[in-house]
Amino acid sequence: MDRPPPLPLAPDELPEEIRRFVDPSAPAPARMMAARGLVPIKGNHQITMLAQLSADADEMVAKTATDSLTKLPEPVLLPACQAPLHPSVLDLLADKRKENQKALELIVANPKTADSTVEWISRSAPELLCEQIAVNEQRLLKAPQIIEALYKNRNTRMSTADRMVELAARNGLELTGIPSFQAHVEAVRGQLIPEPSQEPLYGDSLFQECLEDDRDDEAFEQDEVKGEEKVKEMYKPLAMRIKDMTTGEKIRLALVGSSVARALLVRDRDRNVAMAVVCSPAISLKEIIDIAKSRDISDDVLRYIGNRREWLRSGKLKAALVFNPRTPVGISLKFLSHLRLDELKRLARSRNVAAQIRSVAAQWVSRREKI
Repeated sequence: MDRPPPLPLAPDELPEEIRRFVDPSAPAPARMMAARGLVPIKGNHQITMLAQLSADADEMVAKTATDSLTKLPEPVLLPACQAPLHPSVLDLLADKRKENQKALELIVANPKTADSTVEWISRSAPELLCEQIAVNEQRLLKAPQIIEALYKNRNTRMSTADRMVELAARNGLELTGIPSFQAHVEAVRGQLIPEPSQEPLYGDSLFQECLEDDRDDEAFEQDEVKGEEKVKEMYKPLAMRIKDMTTGEKIRLALVGSSVARALLVRDRDRNVAMAVVCSPAISLKEIIDIAKSRDISDDVLRYIGNRREWLRSGKLKAALVFNPRTPVGISLKFLSHLRLDELKRLARSRNVAAQIRSVAAQWVSRREKI
């Protein structure tokens, strides 16, 4: 979604009262006085004047106007945030005063604010601001990208994400920016969706606790006795919480969580949850290779990995897939010719893979050794 047109605005889009103060042909000292707020312009017109001068060709004028804009006192700033200013001016105010929660609340509630401005605010808005944005269903339906931005924001309550998904589905919207949108729609179908509330619900608190315990790390370690993977002690509480989650919660956690949550979720028995992990834009190639090595992964996930071209430039990933006995034979056979000779020899001797894989690997060894 495109942001509002960049400043400066055309003269005919400006109030007549300020045009002479922002005219590029006016003397630089006069424009500098206006940039300092020292001309007889007050209220909302002053905001528009400073916004226009923040894009002045003279760098000093532009910097001075921007500084004046960022230092405006609240009695001047807040009325402007709810005034019918040009969308580009409101967008600039939101950007320059994003630390001011009251200002952002007024800007997202302002009908003149561009949908694209609300969208970028939604990407990192704190919890209560997310709630305010999410209850404006008319704007959400007009600009579904706002729903996508809120869904991906870790501060958005889980119950709110469910409510927005249900709203979108009920109105026939396809949220392509949410990789597992249809799976989440199926997960909430027939559920009682809670109304917006002042305080987070119990499930919202549990979801946030999972996010707080989650991090980018290795979730599993090798059990030296059994020779298999086990969840690290420090992540067992997170693993237990995930087991108690609804399918919708797991699907969203796969998108907004970190590598530990993804490592746990990709082993979920629900195919939709596991697939949400490997469809997450946040997942790294290293995570994919680790997943491809694991024997706790469904063949659907391994088949999906084995058909993603952008990942298959990695020789390590191809080898991980071929040596994993859970990988569908048709996928493994595609990559045998890509393996090194030493890898093919190990594969030909392995008792962990299908006999067909061993046999074809031995044939490749024979061919290579004859060259």
